[in-house]
Amino acid sequence: MPLPLPPVPSTSGLSGLPRLAQAEAAAHTRYGQHPGGSVELFGPLVAVHDAPDSPLNSAWHDGTRPPTPQELTDFGTYCAAHGQRPTLHLLSHAAPTLLPLLGERGYTLTSVLHAYLHDLLARPAQPLPVQETTDAPAWAAVCAAGFGPGSEAIMRRVAQTPGTRLFLAGPPDGPGLGAAALSVTTFGAAPPDGRAGVAAALHGTSTRPEHRGQGAQTALLAARLNAAAQAGADLTGVFVTPGTPSERNVVRAGFRLAGLRLTFSA
Repeated sequence: MPLPLPPVPSTSGLSGLPRLAQAEAAAHTRYGQHPGGSVELFGPLVAVHDAPDSPLNSAWHDGTRPPTPQELTDFGTYCAAHGQRPTLHLLSHAAPTLLPLLGERGYTLTSVLHAYLHDLLARPAQPLPVQETTDAPAWAAVCAAGFGPGSEAIMRRVAQTPGTRLFLAGPPDGPGLGAAALSVTTFGAAPPDGRAGVAAALHGTSTRPEHRGQGAQTALLAARLNAAAQAGADLTGVFVTPGTPSERNVVRAGFRLAGLRLTFSA
């Protein structure tokens, strides 16, 4: 039975999705590169085991060709060996060629996020001070306060991942109005244009409930876009839940809607 797929947004930004997919697949390996973790490649699938019951246990499709039936079988075997549910992230430009195979293997669509891109050429003003920090526990505490109970463990994991840069909104001597993270990844050539480059991913963004509506997210977006440009990135991506205040913030910051991030599980 064909898998249901939400409509892909019509946008000129779609050509950037293959590059974003390859950058995300490359960045995904960071979560398995530690004692007890694991990273395995199954053709275009980059699979990671972080820890038992970790929400990071998944695979990214690198945006190129579909996996062969055997590669998808091997990915399922890998997941079974690590006691994790087969979970696969892909971007919507690759969905038409993957859906038949995923449907045959019992995968269902479990999550849809909007994928936004920014070319870093025109960056927004920063309405509030933002500090970059190396205090992972403090950052995780602020971030978890915004996401709510149950998010503490994953925020600590994100904060401790190599290559993750941490930002707090508000005065240097304050408690932090909100928190956000940035990861910069060098990746190889990707279709359709064959370009190589440096991509930045914006993630882990939250604002304390009592400080929402005060510009913290806008400030964190601006600070990270500037940091990404200074790090040499030529492409920045962010995934947001459709229809949320976060989506409105990224649109105001100059991001363009490029497609969808689709998550399938078996």
